[in-house]
Formats: sequence, C-alpha cells, structure tokens
Amino acid sequence: MSHRIIGLLGGMSWESSAVYYRLVNEAVRDRLGGYHSARCLMWSFDFAEIEALQHADRWDLAAAAMIEAARRLERGGADLLVICTNTMHRLADEVQAAVALPLLHIADPTAARIRASGRRVIGLLGTAFTMEQDFYKGRLAARHGLEVLVPDAEDRALVHRVIYEELVQGRVLPASREAYRAVIARLVARGAEVVILGCTEIMLLVRPEDSAVPLFDTTAIHAEAAVAWALSGGAPQADA
Repeated sequence: MSHRIIGLLGGMSWESSAVYYRLVNEAVRDRLGGYHSARCLMWSFDFAEIEALQHADRWDLAAAAMIEAARRLERGGADLLVICTNTMHRLADEVQAAVALPLLHIADPTAARIRASGRRVIGLLGTAFTMEQDFYKGRLAARHGLEVLVPDAEDRALVHRVIYEELVQGRVLPASREAYRAVIARLVARGAEVVILGCTEIMLLVRPEDSAVPLFDTTAIHAEAAVAWALSGGAPQADA
C-alpha cells in the first residue's frame, strides 16, 4: 500500500525529532504490518541558529528560515507538513501561507484528544514562548473551547530553563523530574484536569506516574495524527 509523504520540519531540537521519526515509522508499521515504514522527508535545522533567533526575538528571521526549509520539503515531494516542535508553531501561519502543502498544527489533534476525553481545563507546560505568548494558548481557547492554565512566573522560568539547558542537550536529570512533578502538582491544585506536555522534549523527562491527572504528549499525538492523514488519502484531520 502506498501512502502520502510526510514532510518533517525538525532539528528543533534533534532530540525530539528523533522521537518523531521513530513514532511515525512505528505507527505505519502498526497500521500496515509486515515490513512497512513511513514515507517521509525530514529537514533538520542546526538548532543553535534557531535558538539564537528565538532568544533575540528575531522571529522574522526565524520565519524566513522556516519558510525556506518548508519549501525544500515541498520541492522534495512531501504531501503534508509537520513542524516537529511546539514553540515554532508561533510561525505556523507564516509557513502555511508560503507553501501549498497542508500543515497539521500540533495544537489541533492535541485539543481534539482532550475534548474527546471529556475534559476542558488544561495545564500547559512548554517553553516560555509557548506558555506566555498567545499563539498556542489562544488557539486552544478560541478554536477548541479549552480553558488554559499556565504555571506562575517562577515555575515558568524553571520549566523553560530545564528545556533549554538540559533536555535539548539530551540531559535528563532526576532533580528536574522532581521539580516538574511539583509544577504539575501546583497546576492540578489550581484545577487542571489534564496537563499538556507542550514542548516536544518534555516527554524525555516526564512520565504518566509523575502526574495525578492525565498527561497529553504532543509529540506522540502529532505523529499519530500525521500518520493517520498520510494513510487516509484525504485532507488532514485535527481529530485524527
């Protein structure tokens, strides 16, 4: 069975992009059996360049780099675009406007999965950009009717620091897992019914047993939704 080609915009960081690659291939094998694996292309950035633009607030230059990479995937034959990072969905609209490929936004299948579970109040963990800016929280609220809680300023700084100083460098420390457990517990105490792991590296650190409420891993959900679309032959669905 032939299936559509998934274009993976990765390297932000490669630690989570490696997980995306494994997950999309496992999902295709599970669905089709035998020797099947995913038809995919990946553009992998040098993350040092992207990280510098993020923290310098040069989103214009980051957008130009993302668009160039997306166009490379389009020219290479990709049928669907997947941005393998939550934070860089800040630029999803700009990237989508620059290519003819449909872009599967990471927040949409995540929100659909949460709504299907019957829950509505969510705690959001991610980079400071994801937790503090509206491009992600606003989409969850406006498009999907979810109430979004984020950690307080001190906890946001801790979550952000661990992502950039540890997880994107492949460092998974027990002390940081305990710190994240405490942050999650404080979100639950404020009323969070679920917690979104809204950074594709957090799944390297946090496990289901670290939370009193269900965790929604955006990396796994996004990868599964991309495979569901690639095998369906139709348009990408947010609730795949």
